[in-house]
Amino acid sequence: MLASLNYKQRTQLYHRIILLFIGIICVVWVIPLLMIVSGSLTEEKTLVNSGYQIIPPQFSIEAYRWLWNDPSILVNAYGVSIVVTAVGTVFGVLIMALLAYALSRKQLKLRTVLTFIVFFTMLFNGGLVPYYINMSRVLGVKDTLWALILPHLVGPFYVLLLRTYFSTLPSDLFDAARVDGAGEWRIFFQIVVPLSTPALATVALFVMLQYWNDMYQALLFIENQNLYPLQFTLYRLLVNTQMLNELTVQTGTPVPHLSVTMAMAVTAIVPIIVAFLFVQKYFVRGITLGGIKGD
Repeated sequence: MLASLNYKQRTQLYHRIILLFIGIICVVWVIPLLMIVSGSLTEEKTLVNSGYQIIPPQFSIEAYRWLWNDPSILVNAYGVSIVVTAVGTVFGVLIMALLAYALSRKQLKLRTVLTFIVFFTMLFNGGLVPYYINMSRVLGVKDTLWALILPHLVGPFYVLLLRTYFSTLPSDLFDAARVDGAGEWRIFFQIVVPLSTPALATVALFVMLQYWNDMYQALLFIENQNLYPLQFTLYRLLVNTQMLNELTVQTGTPVPHLSVTMAMAVTAIVPIIVAFLFVQKYFVRGITLGGIKGD
């Protein structure tokens, strides 16, 4: 059958098969997300008796009422996470891009040594105790927002990815700019940054996800409840829900543990999904950063 088709028809058939395959994968990935949303909108008794379903058999917003019983807690946590994510992403991408640009220029004499130092930090670290002492005593950022921002400010993997991307940019543009009297700062912001929008947007998305989902730094360094990020606040609420659920028999007050857990997941992922929609057009082009170019 394929032999009777010409080249254009075979190409169209292959494209349709690939699109069908990708569509099936997308459906498989979306179904768990829909079940989480459905579980958060399902009555607790129905979840216990019937399990999770795509369409809520017994609609209820009790989980969200319980979760948002004191809105000030989650609103404050949202504010902390948004500030940390925004500041960390902007400054992190800027610092990593500047470092990667310097490492991509062959004029830098210590380029090989500095690249090795960046790569070395991907493989080895000092451990938890020196890390805690450095953050709390040397830098003195314990119980501040900087304790949530500084740890992810520079990611060596992203630096190497950007370095690879910058090294593929035509050097003739830089030479022409230097002939016209442009300095390195002007070359970076007026030539490199506009040409590297897909790469920078992709790295920014990954850094944003890292900041938004991070709970570990708050667990180590944050004691002030007003500085708890969203993920750590949801974790504490989940622990409290489990404890109340265990005391249900004594207190006689049922706690929608399963549906509240799903509501917490929805509360945490909705903002990052919205952010992804703004950068998804760059994501397809920027994802090709995985190709490594040797020099």
